[in-house]
Amino acid sequence: MSHGRDTAPKPFGVVAEFLDAESLLEATRKTREAGYRAIDAFSPVPVHGLTDAIGFDDSRLSWQVFGAGLTGALAGLGLQVWTSTAVYRHLVGGKPFISLPMFFPVLYECTILFSAGAATVLMFKLNGLPKPHHPVFNAKAMDRASSDRYILCVEAEDPNYDEEALTSFFHGMGAESVESVRTSEGY
Repeated sequence: MSHGRDTAPKPFGVVAEFLDAESLLEATRKTREAGYRAIDAFSPVPVHGLTDAIGFDDSRLSWQVFGAGLTGALAGLGLQVWTSTAVYRHLVGGKPFISLPMFFPVLYECTILFSAGAATVLMFKLNGLPKPHHPVFNAKAMDRASSDRYILCVEAEDPNYDEEALTSFFHGMGAESVESVRTSEGY
């Protein structure tokens, strides 16, 4: 039941399979230089320099986690100042009502709590999770992507996307196999 949605398979992208990390890295650089921007790579091991070659520069998470940590610190400080000056105001041994050394453990823990909570929630949100199936897994090459193959994908949302041109482009770079991937349902 489609509920009025178009669920016909649509092009998702072109996937190229490479035998080693160096080939993947070089192909990624050449793909970026050719003007493609909606690209992604999959590898069984971390490849140094791959995120730079893809052009991945997303600092939204770090700034949002920093803001959440700062909010946590201010919330912890505010809670302690409020409780020690307004709610439970007790003069004990002439000590000040607002004592930053005494407040530090709660301030630190609230900073960590808010930062970790924000990082977890934002990681799911920014990665679009949960996503039980991604269209790139429809490619046959992805069967070995987690063991011994290196995969480069140019997605159909790229303004320069042309299946035939990409297929010949990847073959020219020595790709082991190149295939077009379709979504299993409308995106």
